[in-house]
Order: sequence, then structure tokens, then C-alpha cells
Amino acid sequence: MKKSPLLNIALSQMIASLGHGDMLVIGDAGLPSQPGVPLIDLALTRGIPGFIDTVNTVLSEMQVEYHLLASELPQHNPAMAARVAALALPDARQVTHDEFKQLSRSARAIVRTGECSPYANVILVAGVVF
Repeated sequence: MKKSPLLNIALSQMIASLGHGDMLVIGDAGLPSQPGVPLIDLALTRGIPGFIDTVNTVLSEMQVEYHLLASELPQHNPAMAARVAALALPDARQVTHDEFKQLSRSARAIVRTGECSPYANVILVAGVVF
């Protein structure tokens, strides 16, 4: 049995398959899934699992080089922006929400959470461990 916190098989397999520069999107319950991009749907009900818990769990297995957030996040969801800033995420970069959705089209997968607060989405760009 695995020793790391991530138990979801599909998500663990996706992370194991990532190469340098590949993008993994973790989104709220309202982020549209993009045609042709695999969707790993973790949402059970409003708020479960939460966005922050999901990001923290993914970070236990994924090497991240940098991450992308919607520039609208601090204005429309300042509490979530503060929680994201407190995470151990390297090199924050901002794009508009429309650009975020465009970039999501080339992601390796989109992970849907039960988060129901605006702009609670992140693109994690895979790094290397060497």
C-alpha cells in the first residue's frame, strides 16, 4: 500500500505520467472541462473535497516548477488568494481567467474538486526532481 497521502488511483497515475513542463489543472466545481482533456472528477458535494486540500495532497507527489492563477482571484476571492499564497507553491504567475481556460486546453488533465468559490483554480506546471 502507498505511504504517501494521495490515494486516488487516477490522479496518482496521472502525476506519475507527467513530464517536465506538463500542466495539471486543479479547479473548482464550475471550471469547464475542455474537450479532449481527461477529467479526474473528485467532487462529491459542495466543498468536498476542497480546493486547498486537493492542492496540498497533489503537492505531496508532484514536483512543481511554477504555477498559474487567474489574475481575478485576489479581487473576487481574497480569502482564497491568501490561502493559496500560504501554500508551498513555487513561482506564482498570473494570467486572465480567459487565458487560464485557453491554457487548460493543453493540460494533461483537469482535476475537478467540490470547491464552490470563484476563481479557485490553479495550473501546476511539472518540474523535475534532478
